[in-house]
Amino acid sequence: MNVIEAIAAWSRAQDGFSRPARELARRAIVDTLACLYAGRGDFSTLAVRTAGEPYLRRDYRARVIGGGRAPAAIAALINGTSAHAIDYDDNFGPGMSHASAVLVPALLAAADELNAGGGQLVDAYLIGLQAQAFIGAGVGPSHYTAGWHGTSTVGCIGTAAGVAWLMGLDQAGIARALSNAVSFASGTKGQFGTPIKPLHAGWAARNAIEAAVLAQRGMRGRIDILEAPQGFGEMFGGAAPSGWDIPAILGTRPHVIESVGVMPKRHPCCGSTHMIIDALSDLRDTHDFTDADVVSADTLVGIANQRNLAYAVPENEMQARFSMHYCVDTWLRNGALSVLDFTPARVAQQTDPARLARITLRAYRAEQEAGGKLPHRVTLTLRDGRRLEAERRLAKGSNTEPFSEAERRQKFIDCCAGLELPDRLFDRLKSLGDAGDLGYLDALLVE
Repeated sequence: MNVIEAIAAWSRAQDGFSRPARELARRAIVDTLACLYAGRGDFSTLAVRTAGEPYLRRDYRARVIGGGRAPAAIAALINGTSAHAIDYDDNFGPGMSHASAVLVPALLAAADELNAGGGQLVDAYLIGLQAQAFIGAGVGPSHYTAGWHGTSTVGCIGTAAGVAWLMGLDQAGIARALSNAVSFASGTKGQFGTPIKPLHAGWAARNAIEAAVLAQRGMRGRIDILEAPQGFGEMFGGAAPSGWDIPAILGTRPHVIESVGVMPKRHPCCGSTHMIIDALSDLRDTHDFTDADVVSADTLVGIANQRNLAYAVPENEMQARFSMHYCVDTWLRNGALSVLDFTPARVAQQTDPARLARITLRAYRAEQEAGGKLPHRVTLTLRDGRRLEAERRLAKGSNTEPFSEAERRQKFIDCCAGLELPDRLFDRLKSLGDAGDLGYLDALLVE
């Protein structure tokens, strides 16, 4: 048995997930729907929607953010771009991906075409998320360090398993979908800070649907393409791919959403800044200082994180989301980061090169990182001579420090501020896993 066959066997063998796993999946889906709505007016979303307008017709079934219906693949493309547009969607360590920004748009589009209910959507999400973890285990973390954007590589492949499962494909069909998706995997981190970056999530969602639909029609590639010569592991694995453990895939374990979890974002910017921003919040909780007190802020992060944050002096809102300097300076200025801090007008107003010069961004050396994941550390030097230091190994939102119900609700309401009574929709989505009909999502998707 090869790796794809093992993942397909695991996927088709699932006959139910634990209540905690399904609740965590529901929360992730709700968070992603909020981000999808919040990204509807971003340049990247509008560009993709404009390109897709010839495909918007009433006789299609898959809903598109902003109104209209399209073939499932086109709906997934537009909605996936919107879900990732403002970089407020969750991170998923095992997949090195923004897992939900691919999974939710792809599965929602497929569910619309299949007339599937909320319970099936939740289960398919859990299939696809675990598949992303299985795929990522074989190539991470060197896949990510090499410069691949896991959202549109690992995310595409794993999501194809979830879509194929939702479509009712058998084990062989899921395997074909996984193999097909390997040939769709693409996207480098060199595009971070540009409108193409959110499009990566849209491409991955579209490609996952097309991989599954092609599999349903019998299209197939090599079933050993993950581990084969010139396959995914060899070509995408970077300097030191981990390789896959087939017995571990087939074995018994808690679902990855319970053991590791997805990490919803507290801040609407690149996740590589989040441990530093949260460490600053920790310092504020225990020390008395203001923006005017800070002479300098030194930040220390992982090598891949430093490479993600390519813009010391951002020129636009996309670059600002990938600027440690802008994010730290804005947090020091305002005491928080909001969606409004990453609008064109606000970025132009708040980008002051003289202020940004007090922020430094450093990375660990490769030999330091060889021993495992290291904390991110921030050191503030104050005018009164004090040096304040804090570090974090995880950002707020992890399974060890989850959002409270109030925090989840507030983020949803903030993202969905354009909706009438977003708090009522948040409450209704508490029963998403039991919903037989997803028609009520029209309130969010069809303005």
